[in-house]
Amino acid sequence: MIRVQSVYRLMAYLFFAYSSMTIVTSYLPVYFSAVGLTAGEIGVLMAVGPFAMILAQPTWGFLSDKYKSIKRMLQIALIGMIVAVFAFMGAASFAGYFIMMFVLFLFLSPTTALGDSLAQKTAINRRLSFGKIRMWGSLGFGFTSLAVGYILAAIGVTYIMVPLLVVTVISLWLSFGLEDFSDTTKPVTLLSALKLAIDPKIFFFLVCIVFITVTHRTNDIFLSIYIVELGGPESYIGWAWFIGVATEAAVLATSTLWFRKFSPIGFVIFAAVFYGVRWWLVSMVAVPWLLLPLQTLHGMTFGVFYVAAFAFVSHLIPKHLQATGHVLFISTTFGLSGIFGSLFGGWMIQAFSIPTLYSYLALSAFIGALGMTVYHFVYKKSFHPLPAIAEK
Repeated sequence: MIRVQSVYRLMAYLFFAYSSMTIVTSYLPVYFSAVGLTAGEIGVLMAVGPFAMILAQPTWGFLSDKYKSIKRMLQIALIGMIVAVFAFMGAASFAGYFIMMFVLFLFLSPTTALGDSLAQKTAINRRLSFGKIRMWGSLGFGFTSLAVGYILAAIGVTYIMVPLLVVTVISLWLSFGLEDFSDTTKPVTLLSALKLAIDPKIFFFLVCIVFITVTHRTNDIFLSIYIVELGGPESYIGWAWFIGVATEAAVLATSTLWFRKFSPIGFVIFAAVFYGVRWWLVSMVAVPWLLLPLQTLHGMTFGVFYVAAFAFVSHLIPKHLQATGHVLFISTTFGLSGIFGSLFGGWMIQAFSIPTLYSYLALSAFIGALGMTVYHFVYKKSFHPLPAIAEK
């Protein structure tokens, strides 16, 4: 019974941890715009978070592996995040926002990355579906984006830190009921973690997926601005994320039905092609409501990509370095790609237009699909159905 309760606690934790992430990624750009910052300044600020993520996540993952406890690291990060939220409320200038974005993401980034790593370990040890556990993070992202859209429309976007503080405190409370897993007693050293980062098979894979994930992160940052620029109300932002993440959750929930039929790299290539089609269609939108039905492609893009890529990375990484490897993958997917997407997106919008930006995102996704195809042929013998997605 205790083990079952810990799984439910983990699902609830992921729901609220990803709720905090959606508030930051979906509504902070709107907040910065409301206080008078330009698209270029917003792009710089939204790049600070991913930069902090790249620095912080591997460290948090290494410490989790070294001390054999994801739970303890999550609690430390959540306490730090609560302090950072209070400090953010005092920022009132570009320089202040710059500093606080860095501090906020130092603690925010591991709350979801390590949560996903714990979900993967739980799925393997409890013979459950990773997708069915992880989908609760997607549901949290979607439901909260919808709810917060209406809340901020009523109270004002300047009060964005209030809902962020609420969901963070709930996440901290839930973290005390989580269950740690230690698959090995093999010691973890800094040298072993560094060797993991430069392993050719992993490095080439990460380089390829940057071309795919940079398009995803750019959309995360600038979709809300696109909706407002087209004349849509703030509630459309919440609906856009809710629709997208609902389809993502459906894909994750049914992963046991479709995932094993083909190699994981095949699914990554499939998702990359769909990303290209998705961004090309978005680039042609002229009215805000048309962005909502296009969000249904989110499940066929990010949902498929994340399950396949996460499982494949887990397959490549030694057991005693799983948390380190997971956050290395997530740091690349959301951190490095977020930096590129924020800076490039902000520059493209100021120099050209948002539709032009999305046409270039489509091109990048197609390049990523081509790169993953080459990777497939180079490392073809490494690909086979993986057991990590689970049995029931």
